[in-house]
Amino acid sequence: MTNKMLAYSAPEAQGIPSAAILAFVEAADRDIDSLHSFMLLRHGAVVAQGWWSPYAPEVPHVLFSLSKSFTSTAVGLAVTDGLLSVDDPVLSFFPEDAPKRVSRNLAAMRVRHLLSMSTGHAQDTTEFMFRRRDGNWVKAFLARPVKYEPGTHFLYNTGASYILSAIVQKLTGRTILDYLGERIFAPLGIEGATWGTCPRGINLGGFGLNVKTEDIAKFGQLYLQKGRWNGKQLLPEAWVEEATRWHIDNAPNPNPDWAQGYGYQFWRCQPKNVYRGDGAFGQYCIVMPDQDAVVAITSGVGDMQAVLNLVWKHLLPAMEPHPLPADATAHRTLEQKLTSLTMKLQTGQPSSPVAAHISGKRFVFEKNDQRIESITLNFDGNDSTIIIRDAHGTHTITCGYDAWITGTTAFDDGRVQRVAASAAWTDENTYTIKLCFYETPFCPTITCRFVDDQLLYQFKANVSFGPTERPQLTGRRA
Repeated sequence: MTNKMLAYSAPEAQGIPSAAILAFVEAADRDIDSLHSFMLLRHGAVVAQGWWSPYAPEVPHVLFSLSKSFTSTAVGLAVTDGLLSVDDPVLSFFPEDAPKRVSRNLAAMRVRHLLSMSTGHAQDTTEFMFRRRDGNWVKAFLARPVKYEPGTHFLYNTGASYILSAIVQKLTGRTILDYLGERIFAPLGIEGATWGTCPRGINLGGFGLNVKTEDIAKFGQLYLQKGRWNGKQLLPEAWVEEATRWHIDNAPNPNPDWAQGYGYQFWRCQPKNVYRGDGAFGQYCIVMPDQDAVVAITSGVGDMQAVLNLVWKHLLPAMEPHPLPADATAHRTLEQKLTSLTMKLQTGQPSSPVAAHISGKRFVFEKNDQRIESITLNFDGNDSTIIIRDAHGTHTITCGYDAWITGTTAFDDGRVQRVAASAAWTDENTYTIKLCFYETPFCPTITCRFVDDQLLYQFKANVSFGPTERPQLTGRRA
């Protein structure tokens, strides 16, 4: 690595057949719905990268729990700076927030137990932190019962990652985003990162970080290089090894890559010596030291194991120890595939006889839990505009036929987000709209079925932390 930008190379020059990468991408297109982006690095060079439109290289993507690996890195910096030790008691940082009665197990909880998800809790603390009315999430965490002796019981506990963020902020006087920004992000050329905060201004730690796919790849490359970048040791090699090694058993788990042991906010993987950071719905930073390779992936999948299976099947075994003969034809075919990737558009017909009768007509809804008040569809040729009024205001989204049309909207949760929309008539009376919030994994489908003077409205998510399908609503023509 000669500068903060990544180098590029043909796959064969780095010992990987283009055909193997093509097989991975084609399998993802066929079997996974859906990958959003991937980058493959070998020997420090990008050998393949692709974004499924409307996802794009310059657009950040929410990481969910892949954020945890960045939080671990901030702790590593603080340890390096002599601000704390992983053997320090957690309570020592927050004496003012300790419960009146401190249990033996809470007193025994160390920073290393936060890092390795072995705090001794029997239940994830995050929900209780969210409920805390005064916004003191630290106090909420410390108030939870610690059932097991710390270090003896694995429980994936996002609250523990938040406490790590709170500790670093208390010791440095800076958020972990600012701390990492100076020490890690700036040298790596990671720009524009954002990270959500709790009510008291502490980065969430366990989730909430948003960066670009290339930034994930650079982060993985930094770990692959044992913390070294452009000739400088940004993170001690000893910390990289300590953070990514096996610390606690996390079996059994029906998904084998979640049962190989856990490090300091990193997962161990099935293939020997491979580890990763990952986040909900398929956000990955996979590091393969033996192969000198990194894979960065963003996606919106329900089956996260399926994505890893494709990496283990197509990419990892294709990595040869020596350069391969150039294969211009295979490389050209791969490049053509990578530059033409797109999320699946809504299929169907461009028009329907019904369109003329309902275009411009407003349909109103009785009070409902989804807080939808009215919907109007306007048709212009093959494209359309849907105008939705809900509790957050009036939202206008333009939908393309056989194309994604991009814009912004605050529809559904009130936050202004980038969105792309594709729509078609799926039968004579049904207009179906695919939305893609392309900084996130979320690509819901809205179905509008017209029966007499009624609009039957249905919202269905591709992935969700709760139910994916909401109750059908009935609107009446105003």
